[in-house]
Amino acid sequence: MTESLEPHDPALSSRGPLVEVAIKIGASVAAPNASSVDKEGRFPLEAIRALQEAKLLSAFVPKELGGLGCAIWDLHGICLALGEHCANSAMVFAMHQIQVACLVRHGMSSPELRRYLQEEVVGKQALLGSATTEVNVGGDVRTSICAVETAGEKRRLRKQAPVISYGDQADAILATARRTPESSPGDQVIVLCRKDNGEAKLEKTHDWDALGFRGTCSNGYVLTAKVASSNVLPAAYADISAQTMLPMAHTVWTSLWLGIATSAVKQARAFIRAEARKKPGVAPPASLRLAELVAHLQGLRANVVNCAREFQRLEARPDELSSMGFALRMNNVKLQVSEALTDIVGRAMRICGIAGYKQDSKYTLGRHLRDAWGAQLMVNNDRIYGANAQMLLIHKDE
Repeated sequence: MTESLEPHDPALSSRGPLVEVAIKIGASVAAPNASSVDKEGRFPLEAIRALQEAKLLSAFVPKELGGLGCAIWDLHGICLALGEHCANSAMVFAMHQIQVACLVRHGMSSPELRRYLQEEVVGKQALLGSATTEVNVGGDVRTSICAVETAGEKRRLRKQAPVISYGDQADAILATARRTPESSPGDQVIVLCRKDNGEAKLEKTHDWDALGFRGTCSNGYVLTAKVASSNVLPAAYADISAQTMLPMAHTVWTSLWLGIATSAVKQARAFIRAEARKKPGVAPPASLRLAELVAHLQGLRANVVNCAREFQRLEARPDELSSMGFALRMNNVKLQVSEALTDIVGRAMRICGIAGYKQDSKYTLGRHLRDAWGAQLMVNNDRIYGANAQMLLIHKDE
């Protein structure tokens, strides 16, 4: 793949018109508001509205339901394009698409869920959030304390979630819970909890005042919901997690992290060019560091691209998606990219020097660095290393 740091990267433009739309929204809407979203810790409303107007929130919904029917590869390109301009906008879009993918890939056998995709996600560009973590389970999304209870013909749920990203702005929340009160902590399902018709309510318990990704507005809530039985996805969460949620998350997250890294390298290159113009014919001292940095970015890009390509290649093979080998590979991409990201942004900041360190400089990289650390911490790398260690005890080399 040819390395390019130009705004219209050939690697992006080859992915079709949806990515071109995302590039325009990123440059004209997300970028001008990125600083205020970060400083104020506010939801990136302008960018999300622009994505809704472009019908990109239903990008992954099949065309038969009125969606755009895009491929995983397209989502990779859109997240990369948005992440280069505003990591918060990209993260909201990415997390929404993970939930859409769960409904599309595991809920299409339900007429009610198909109708929800068609009427709400496509028709109204509904924004979907998720509640997979729970208080007192230590961040383990494969364990639930709360359970789905039967209340007449309805299903009832109460979940204490330490974070629900953009919970106030989401139109619906996909929440994990034990299948029944008698089920084991790992016997989980996903429940679609709609706010628009009064099915679900959120009571805020904690504010989100984080170092980075401030615009995701990931407050803590107590979620209570009373829904129809058809709102419970028919597939087990274990299958949904292995075949869709985990690989989709790692694909779209690493793509937007690549956008952050690409933006940081562009800042460093712009700084070096400005320095070179001051003394024509004399290479700035940090120019060698820039060449080194671009090489690091190329390696990160290859890792992310390979991740998206493999998921797309295997998307219709549930047995392979559920294999330990695939889970290990996806986990390792997340680990490698998230750790490389902070290194790349740090290297870019060293190249820019005090101009990259200052918040009021046109070369500032403060937001990039703070958002970059979220890649390792918002789903903690130590937990993933621990999961990999357990799998490696029994996994046979392929």
